[in-house]
Amino acid sequence: MLDLKKVVSAPDEVIQNLKKRGADVSSSVKQICDLDNRRKEVIQKVEKLKQSRNEASQEIAKLKKAGQDAGPILEKMKSVAEEVKELDATLAPIEADIHQILLQLPNLLRETVPDGTSESQNREERVVGEKKTFSFPARAHFEIGEQAGILDFKKAGEVTGARFVFLKGQAARLERALIQFMLSEHGKRGYEEILPPFIVNSHALEGTGQFPKFKEDVFKLEGFDYYLIPTAEVPVTNYYRNEILDEKMLPQKFMAYTPCFRSEAGSYGKDTKGMKRQHQFNKVELVKFVHPERSAEELESLVGDAENILKKLELPYRIVSLCAGDTGFSSSHTYDIEVWSPAGAGYMEISSCSNFGDFQARRANIRYRDAATKKVQYVHTLNGSGLAVGRTLIALLENYQNEDGSFSVPDALKKFLD
Repeated sequence: MLDLKKVVSAPDEVIQNLKKRGADVSSSVKQICDLDNRRKEVIQKVEKLKQSRNEASQEIAKLKKAGQDAGPILEKMKSVAEEVKELDATLAPIEADIHQILLQLPNLLRETVPDGTSESQNREERVVGEKKTFSFPARAHFEIGEQAGILDFKKAGEVTGARFVFLKGQAARLERALIQFMLSEHGKRGYEEILPPFIVNSHALEGTGQFPKFKEDVFKLEGFDYYLIPTAEVPVTNYYRNEILDEKMLPQKFMAYTPCFRSEAGSYGKDTKGMKRQHQFNKVELVKFVHPERSAEELESLVGDAENILKKLELPYRIVSLCAGDTGFSSSHTYDIEVWSPAGAGYMEISSCSNFGDFQARRANIRYRDAATKKVQYVHTLNGSGLAVGRTLIALLENYQNEDGSFSVPDALKKFLD
């Protein structure tokens, strides 16, 4: 959520920044400014009435002490109290309206974000590793998996529906080994493992920015205010919801393995073949709570932690900075890590590493107390996939495939395969 003070003090700056995303928020910003003016007017009236009430209380005390009648003043104060009550009642809906409009506004972009309106204008930062070449036509992961009998899309379709898969035998073992490998590597880099609930409430989804804007992307449990998590970002970021941390606790670094559930609304007909875009998939997520002054460098560190997995697996990849029009709703700056998929797909996103600034912290009310000033401020939150496990499995099958239909395993993973 944007800072209300920022919106009303620099409305043109906010409008121009969000215009880079392709979002016209001028009417929303005007509404907020108008509502905030009304809010301030009401507060000023309430404060004046309370001041007059305090002065009257002192006068009443003097009159009573002098043995004089304070009845008229007491009667007047009853009407003042009633007026204060009425004004307080008008204040609540104004503040609720401001809150609801703020929830619809995306995060402000950092200056480091490149201009652009679509993913074609994302900026390539670096390419790491050499693309695998083969003396035979490279097969897609679903061809390798189905031929080996370790990926079964047909049975999953019968049991559930489209965009699901059974992993069998070696594929199931590889998926489990990848999860263990990722958690092991990130643990070496100071992340604390946490196993969160896979079901959250609407407040948690609002806290990270999925609600209200992206409600259609999430699976709801009928009859409950419960939703299947689209990513571990949601429960882990909300771990410190409504808390004030000591500054010395920062940074806090968590890693979490969870399944993720997404409706993939709006992706009809896109990536329908294979495991690339599933309704259910496994992911290891990295989440950081950091000091505001260090969030930019913590983002670079986060990218390094995620790409370390690809380096250890010897998979070629590249890092791209998302342009303004391709940056997610809650993010102020995002790097995508894209692994090489040799079977005609090209580079494939395997991790998005984002700095959210105080956007999520404001929504979830996560703060810290400055050790020197004792002032309470919002933390900055960051997260990134470390990595999407299913897509890592795709990359392994395709980059380590052999001509006879078998596939090899990188050395770093072998000790996790029993």
